[in-house]
Amino acid sequence: MSYTILAINPGSTSTKCAIYCDTTEVWKKGVNHNSEDLSRHQKIMDQLELRSTAVREGVKEAGVRFADISAIVGRGGLLKPLEGGVYEVNERMKADLVSCKYGIHASNLGALIADSLASEIGVPAYIADPVVVDELDPLARFSGIPEIPRRSIFHALNQKATARKAARSIGKAYAECSMIVAHMGGGTSIGMHVNGRVVDVNNALDGDGPFSIERAGTVPAGDWMRWILSHQHDPQALQLMLTGKGGLVAYLGTNEFTLIEKSAEGGGELDAHLCDELIRALCYQIAKSIAALAVFTNGRVDAIVLTGGLAFSPRVIREISLRVSFLAPVLHFPGENELEALAMGARDVLLGETHARIYEG
Repeated sequence: MSYTILAINPGSTSTKCAIYCDTTEVWKKGVNHNSEDLSRHQKIMDQLELRSTAVREGVKEAGVRFADISAIVGRGGLLKPLEGGVYEVNERMKADLVSCKYGIHASNLGALIADSLASEIGVPAYIADPVVVDELDPLARFSGIPEIPRRSIFHALNQKATARKAARSIGKAYAECSMIVAHMGGGTSIGMHVNGRVVDVNNALDGDGPFSIERAGTVPAGDWMRWILSHQHDPQALQLMLTGKGGLVAYLGTNEFTLIEKSAEGGGELDAHLCDELIRALCYQIAKSIAALAVFTNGRVDAIVLTGGLAFSPRVIREISLRVSFLAPVLHFPGENELEALAMGARDVLLGETHARIYEG
């Protein structure tokens, strides 16, 4: 059978959506929401109708009838820790997202928009591999402080989808592979995938792991504690130092990696030496984190997979590959590919190749 699937990915100021007929993308659009419209809604949850209407109008522009859509899938938001997979949108899920029980983020609207539109035409609504996917091995949870266990919050959607692509490219099933996947973007998450499960990964939401474009990474704990005690900062400002204004942004004041690369080559407005050294340091830290994860399988790794926005950079791919290729072949799949990952997850359910899970709250 042929299936038409609408995928929806809400961000802070935009809602990206795409329509897939089976595996072919037939339409994609980023619907931007101006600040005036967003400012009328004090809470993210109040934006539901605004964004749902924007998606509905976008689909009409694409010339696709809503009646022809087989399923609608939205990006999963901040829910309780879950195993990876596709989940039906149900009342418990919606209640946790509306109440922001596990956190506030625009991605919480993904399931709600999908459900709102799907209910109009009587088709199923799903989410797939939300950021809270938690398949950690028990050993990976220990932090050294009992009250602060390590948590799994990462780019699960793109990591899982890209890992499946990588497995196919080497002629193996994802459920039979051991591979390390690095999603490199504004934030960086590096996960150890073993037999279809992400058994160890850094908490990319809080900036754990290697530093990235906008994340500070794992900072020296004692120095960080003493710095906090000697400066007066509110919690929001401290959080921004870790996520949003950390990493390359803290050193250079910009998150434009193309400008940083151009400056490193002497053709930009930023300090060439500093830009060059920071790129080298970023690649070194990512490579170091990749190598550290290999101990989980005693060094037996089928592939190292590089993805995310920074995977478009030949220099980043080259510098990381030089340091980690002794472990396994290095594959790269640039970009985030989140809409495609959402649509293919829903398609697998419709085809009966996997079953939608039930969210129990």
